[in-house]
Amino acid sequence: MSTSSAPFLPFIPFTRPHFDQATIDAVAEVLRSGWVTSGPKLAEFETALSEYFGGRPVRCFANGTATMKIALQVAGIGPGDEVITTPISWVATSNVILSVGATPVFVDVDPVTRNIDLNKVAAAITPKTRAIMPVYLSGLPVNMDQLCAIAKTHELRVIEDAAQAFGSQWQGKRIGSIGDLVSFSFQANKNLSTVEGGCLVLNNADEAKLAEKFRLQGLTRQGMDGMDVDVLGGKDNLTDVNAVIGLHQLKQLPAFQARRSALAKQYFSAIRSAMHSAGLSHMQLELPVENFINTNWHMFQVVLPLAQLKVDRAQIMTELKELGIGTGVHYPAITGFTLYQKLGYKLDATPIAERIGRSILTLPLFPGMADEDIGRITHALVTILQKYAKP
Repeated sequence: MSTSSAPFLPFIPFTRPHFDQATIDAVAEVLRSGWVTSGPKLAEFETALSEYFGGRPVRCFANGTATMKIALQVAGIGPGDEVITTPISWVATSNVILSVGATPVFVDVDPVTRNIDLNKVAAAITPKTRAIMPVYLSGLPVNMDQLCAIAKTHELRVIEDAAQAFGSQWQGKRIGSIGDLVSFSFQANKNLSTVEGGCLVLNNADEAKLAEKFRLQGLTRQGMDGMDVDVLGGKDNLTDVNAVIGLHQLKQLPAFQARRSALAKQYFSAIRSAMHSAGLSHMQLELPVENFINTNWHMFQVVLPLAQLKVDRAQIMTELKELGIGTGVHYPAITGFTLYQKLGYKLDATPIAERIGRSILTLPLFPGMADEDIGRITHALVTILQKYAKP
């Protein structure tokens, strides 16, 4: 299979946000209005999000990291507490646990879903455990019924790191419309983007008010009568510039979702066909869960069969880049990072996460991709696997 023409083709990044002209015009209108920080567009965006999540209170923040940290603060989690989470995630998930003085407790992942293995959670619960923070990798949620049952039995809060799961669902209900505290990210590569930002879905007006305090220096009131601060907050508010982008993205979300799903279906068919044609059906290239009901297809990830190859992941990524194809790694196991090693965490304590983190590869997936891009990417990947396959 020749790839000689590939370098002359346009580069395909692993993701690219889409902002249409109406969105750009709306941003310009906000800039001309003179009110560019938190204001009427933020209120409108929060109202729209609340409606999207079935009327639950929603507050927006400057980024998804702040959203998770404030969720922990709203839940009253702090020094001496333990929070169970997954080692396969962006490091922000566990960093925020450390930032409030609590201790992350890592439970290994399920090899198929790549999410936290809920069957192993009970064994990790101690008298210090206060919450479970699952992560929905690539937008695939965990079994919500099982998660809620564990939390209820052990009287734990659930803080869902649904950063990648906007638009995903569980048994016909949108993630965020059910559960406890649910955190979403609106960073540039997310299915719904405000460039930077995030939102937290809360349970009641009291929690929403507390979240507002935490996002703006703990402020309780201001105006002619002065102001007061009664909790330690930060500066994590979302601007109207970001909010108006979110409003337009929310309108386009159904089309974005449909396109992502269509591209994912093409990936499954193309990869299986190409592997068979190349005589690599025996190779254990692990595809994601083929779920077109619950998943929003935030990313399409494969786990490379490194034991069957004479090459490492870095070389495969380099060769794909040379062919004009961008890829990513989402994610190496958190327990292998220097900070966590210094804190005493052991990479081999979660062996499935270690293997997946060492072998996972994110392929391009975003609504602006062309159908023919899937064939080009698949062709390039399978050609490289064939080239380096062990006898």
